[in-house]
Amino acid sequence: MKKLLVLLFVALIFSCESEKTEVDSIFINANIHTVNDNSDKAEAFAIKDGKFLEVGSSKAIQDKYASNNIIDVNGKTIVPGFIDAHCHFLGLGLNQQSVDLVGTKSFEEIIQRISEFQNEKNLDFITGRGWDQNNWEVKEFPNKALLDALYPDTPIVLTRIDGHAILANQAALDLGKVTVDSKVSGGEVVIENGELTGVLVDNAENLVMAHWPKSSKKELINAFLDAQKICFDYGLTTVDDAGLSRQAIELIDSLQQSGDLKIRVYAMVSGSKENVDYYLNKGVSKNDRLNVSSFKFYADGALGSRGAMLRAPYSDKPNHFGLMVTDLETFNNAAKRIANSEFQMNTHAIGDSANHAVLQTYNKVLKDQSDRRWRVEHAQIVSPGDFELYKNVMPSIQPTHATSDMYWAEDRLGSERIKGAYANKQLLDAYGKVALGTDFPVEQVSPFLTFYAATARQDLEAYPKDGFQMENALSREETLKGMTIWAAYSNFEENEKGSIEKGKLADFIILDKDIMTVEVHEIPNIKVEGTFVGGEKQ
Repeated sequence: MKKLLVLLFVALIFSCESEKTEVDSIFINANIHTVNDNSDKAEAFAIKDGKFLEVGSSKAIQDKYASNNIIDVNGKTIVPGFIDAHCHFLGLGLNQQSVDLVGTKSFEEIIQRISEFQNEKNLDFITGRGWDQNNWEVKEFPNKALLDALYPDTPIVLTRIDGHAILANQAALDLGKVTVDSKVSGGEVVIENGELTGVLVDNAENLVMAHWPKSSKKELINAFLDAQKICFDYGLTTVDDAGLSRQAIELIDSLQQSGDLKIRVYAMVSGSKENVDYYLNKGVSKNDRLNVSSFKFYADGALGSRGAMLRAPYSDKPNHFGLMVTDLETFNNAAKRIANSEFQMNTHAIGDSANHAVLQTYNKVLKDQSDRRWRVEHAQIVSPGDFELYKNVMPSIQPTHATSDMYWAEDRLGSERIKGAYANKQLLDAYGKVALGTDFPVEQVSPFLTFYAATARQDLEAYPKDGFQMENALSREETLKGMTIWAAYSNFEENEKGSIEKGKLADFIILDKDIMTVEVHEIPNIKVEGTFVGGEKQ
């Protein structure tokens, strides 16, 4: 009898196991922030065919599902994979092939880094990126004289941190036959004492860059793969690349098809007439990996290079208003065409004048279209009366811009105008959602710096003591949504990603600390212990 009972017990166990649904993997004993509509917490989930099959308690999931791949997370925190709503994914990769100038404290340090780079690479053309004169003791644009003396025959182009100005030596200027008489709409050739300084702002960059050697296919492939590795290390599972050529988009598609590129890409098409003509005719193209359904335009330049278009002169440069990179007639005509298509329009606007112009155009051409989710990228300086114009326009903002610019932004804008700058909370209140990103490589890639800047409004030394314009700080819940579900919403992808829910893509990350409860100054130090795209660890 005893033997019979044992056999019956064993049979019962096997029967229960056989009744369970087989899945690809099960994660248990986790601290899961689902970011669903109720911001529910959970302990476990089951994954099948790259999607979340069910989310719940560890017991409930294990009672219902079986898998050969059960991962006990041992209480670690899991959140949806981060979505960077505005970055330059290809730019990040290409930066790995050029001189890194981020963090330089003087022009002399720039020269040193170029020398070290060229001694190792010995290239015929030298590029670099990351300088910011606002971080130097002498806060003025650099001059090409020393580059001319050291590298008279090697063209050199050094891009400012924001991408809206370059320093070119004479050998590079000669490529485009740039002289003191060169003029370009939407750009500036900076002249001092009647001579070229080598600094070209916004559209003037094209005077040289139109003649610069194009990256080879191999270089582009390496750039994408380098950028992917960096992004996965930081827990990014989707990147919104703010401005790509047709060639780059088609290369992304082929790399995703071959399985080399696993990261998901929301590709904003650079808004040239040629691109707009081609893609409007082609139509929206979207799959689980690649979303080509938007165009990226530029209204103005950047605040750091005084290219942002302001409604009143710069406080630290009388009679200077900045510049419009795209003339209003061209911009308005493009907006009308896109409004009659399924595509989104996403426009870079920094200054209050540029924001006003973009908002007026958007609201006029969209008329009664209430869910187009057209985006203003940066929305950095907004006039008090213009916030209400964001009711039908989605702000796509980068919190680290505030903490990078806060040391000098008031010098540019004055004590009153600064109140409408980096106004993350006001923008959230106006639209109801915000999409958060970094603008890397303008800023660092780390989404944890985004989270910290949004909530603490301080730099890594906890300056300023009480935070920068804390009335515009976001809560942790708002910030997490802005980096996940709201970012997905900005891409029309909220039904497939951005939260840990049944039926959604299994994109998630495991963190070594709970981002929602850890002491705020510890947030920048959080490490990603695992990045999963479609349930696969990367």
